[in-house]
Amino acid sequence: MSLKQIKITLNDGGVIVEPGALQFHKGNIVCDANLGGVGGIAKKMIKKKLTNEAAFNPLYRGVGEVFLEPSFSHFLIVTLKNGSIIVDKGLFYCAESSLVVGVASQKNISSGLFGGEGWFQTKISGTGICILESPVPMSEILKYELKDERLQVDGNFALLRSDSVNFRIESSGKGIAGKLTSGEGMLQTFEGSGAVWLAPTQPIYKSISASNIQSLAAATYNRDNST
Repeated sequence: MSLKQIKITLNDGGVIVEPGALQFHKGNIVCDANLGGVGGIAKKMIKKKLTNEAAFNPLYRGVGEVFLEPSFSHFLIVTLKNGSIIVDKGLFYCAESSLVVGVASQKNISSGLFGGEGWFQTKISGTGICILESPVPMSEILKYELKDERLQVDGNFALLRSDSVNFRIESSGKGIAGKLTSGEGMLQTFEGSGAVWLAPTQPIYKSISASNIQSLAAATYNRDNST
């Protein structure tokens, strides 16, 4: 584990960041509340309710350097060229102001009910660079570029996909016999052309984190009861 820090160099540009992420900035830089008027405020409140992302992301613009808080998290740098990606809730960290951070709704009932992501996810669109806070290192992410293909995943460890890729939930086998012989249940299904990024090791990190929390709670309980 090592600390990492995001440094952003602005040259008459702007960057949208998660609230509380700023550590310091140097140069001729100003902070904009980035409200976007009454309509913008309403949209941001809806986005917060639906995606668990912050409603108001501060916008820093001007000329200089912006440093975000050091973190043990892992960061993914994603470049968009007039495109759109749909990412897991809570992954958004910062982005060029040329990008739009909004909401994407699931396109079918199966993905909304059984997809593990809920009915809404975060959608990032436009041209520019965005940074996502990843649960796993970049080296453990599998990046697939589908070309009119189908990818099926047993579990909830897809980090992002192109907006052009369709997402739904399918049974692993047709009929009872198929389900019994496959040994699996419902599969996340990605189909079409575009990018899909998977983090197969993500469930292990979650398991380790949960175990550490339980161990810490048990140790605290034993200590308090022994005094």
